[in-house]
Amino acid sequence: MAIPAAAVVVPLGLLFFMSGLIVNLIQAVCFVLIRPLSKSTYRRINRVVAELLWLELVWLVDWWAGVKIQVYTDRETFRLMGKEHALLISNHRSDIDWLVGWILAQRSGCLGSTLAVMKKSSKFLPVIGWSMWFSEYLFLERSWAKDEKTLKSGLQRLKDFPRPFWLALFVEGTRFTQAKLLAAQEYATSTGLPIPRNVLIPRTKGFVSAVSHMRSFVPAVYDVTVAIPKTSPPPTMLRLFKGQPSVVHVHIKRHLMKELPDTDDAVGQWCRDIFVAKDALLDKHAAEDTFNDQELQDMGRPIKSLLVVTSWAFLLVLGAFKFLQSSSLLSSWKGIAISASGLALVTVLMQILIRFSQSERSTPAKVAPSKHKNGGEPSEARREKQQ
Repeated sequence: MAIPAAAVVVPLGLLFFMSGLIVNLIQAVCFVLIRPLSKSTYRRINRVVAELLWLELVWLVDWWAGVKIQVYTDRETFRLMGKEHALLISNHRSDIDWLVGWILAQRSGCLGSTLAVMKKSSKFLPVIGWSMWFSEYLFLERSWAKDEKTLKSGLQRLKDFPRPFWLALFVEGTRFTQAKLLAAQEYATSTGLPIPRNVLIPRTKGFVSAVSHMRSFVPAVYDVTVAIPKTSPPPTMLRLFKGQPSVVHVHIKRHLMKELPDTDDAVGQWCRDIFVAKDALLDKHAAEDTFNDQELQDMGRPIKSLLVVTSWAFLLVLGAFKFLQSSSLLSSWKGIAISASGLALVTVLMQILIRFSQSERSTPAKVAPSKHKNGGEPSEARREKQQ
């Protein structure tokens, strides 16, 4: 990492991890003391507490890097966002798609009750992964034999969620890269599926299960399409920490859950058809550099995240000053070594967070769905059956 980047990452990392550990501690206390008595009360408290952490990342996008997220949707969908339970499906185009979702949720007033289906390793990320676990994110192992029961129980727990929630599901199963697109195109060619150009082929089992278990209490599916205009560099976590701006276009189409097909096979096909349409929409965006079939909605830039970060910074600086005043930590080589080790640990943790978000480091796709000599199924098809 370059020195200028480190000069930014270290202080921001200290702020994020120190405040995050406080948030995690509050969440843990509430989980032990309040959740056994009232799950609804715990969820209401956790919603507020989790926002104190998530808003720091919203601030990073909004106020530090100045990333502009432009939302294209109809007025009725825009009005209902944050006022109803919703299942979100999206392409996974950039390294910060999850952060884009948080920005939309924060603007819609449901940031603290926004959930996602994540890979299991995510919950071990210090601070952010722990907070996701306390917030009831769903963590899967990418093996359908193991994940089917986990997903079912996690979805059923949402039935009595006390506030409008969003559940985000990236049905492509991994982030988009050119190597993964090539594998998806080869698989589509070998199986007679429409050949994708801008998306990967969706893995529909999780979506089918979600629709099956959420029909009775979730009124809508939000079909979200994320695109980066040609005039903007793709946003990454490292660019955010460096304060480098980008532009992200987000297209949202609302589908009523009750209008989806009745059978599992038909729901799976509906999902695949949505991604074929999404592919064509991205072709059109590439040609016109906008989503001109929907109205551009004014999302604004709320000041709440700026106030939260300013408050955290004041409290932590004041606390650190008082601590150093009353201790002799920096008056000995041992104390200096401990402080330096702490800074090094924060730097390593921030590197892990940045590397974890990079699409090139996400789960690799199979290079080609070739048949085995014994006439077995293509490797990509076998993987779909497992997931």
